Amino acid sequence: MITSDIHMHSSFSSDSPAEMESMIQGALKCGLKTICFTEHLDYEYPGDDGGGLFMVDMDAYEKKLFELKDKYKNEIEILFGIEFGLLPHLGERYESVAKAYDFDFIIGSSHLVPAPWYPNETCHGDPYEAKFWQGRSVDECCRKYFESIVHNINAYDNFDTYGHIDYMIRYAPEKNKDYSYTKYADVIDDVLNTIIKHDLGLEINTAGYKYGLGQPHPQSDILKRYRELGGEMITIGADAHKPEHIAYDFKKAETLLKSLGFKYYTIFKKRQPVMLSL
Repeated sequence: MITSDIHMHSSFSSDSPAEMESMIQGALKCGLKTICFTEHLDYEYPGDDGGGLFMVDMDAYEKKLFELKDKYKNEIEILFGIEFGLLPHLGERYESVAKAYDFDFIIGSSHLVPAPWYPNETCHGDPYEAKFWQGRSVDECCRKYFESIVHNINAYDNFDTYGHIDYMIRYAPEKNKDYSYTKYADVIDDVLNTIIKHDLGLEINTAGYKYGLGQPHPQSDILKRYRELGGEMITIGADAHKPEHIAYDFKKAETLLKSLGFKYYTIFKKRQPVMLSL
């Protein structure tokens, strides 16, 4: 049974309305034993101007988390994490944060494809925005996104797991219609081999079910291929931004992982992996 959700956000992330304590209480209602807050830190997000959107007040975040960690210490284990929104040239900035705080867990994610991607613009492109897909085929957009993951990891790898590696498909014009591992096998294998080579985990992110995809991120064939290539380290998170989405469809994720031959999942404490039985 999965009793840990190690990818969640609170109002310290600009896209979450939920107070941190409400997320903890939601996790308790789910019967979880361990949670990890992984607030968004995305440097150079379009429109950010360097001062607000997807930037977290690290000192305030740390202070509040450790206050609540102590308050709830007899009820649930609360871990301190961060989600870096990676771009190849931002490694030094993220490294300074990784060194400055005593994180338990760091997720590396791709939310942006590096500029220039939008026509006649220099900003980075987020698949969340409709213009990311305009004027290009879905195939081209998906390949570009997967290619960016490889560039990100090769440029900076001081994190613990790669988050939602097919995040872009949530926002494709027809979502995951006609999307499959087979269609993108060459570039997905490159992503998976890069993750394994750098001793990183692969996240199974159950928000895919919430977005109506009928599958997690990544889909089952990609998880199967990861195992075939020698990947073993799986982390699990619902990517919840509200209490009602905590541990979302974890039973489905557990059943899927077991059907693919996985016997363990991984959480991180003080940046060290801890293997837990499914």
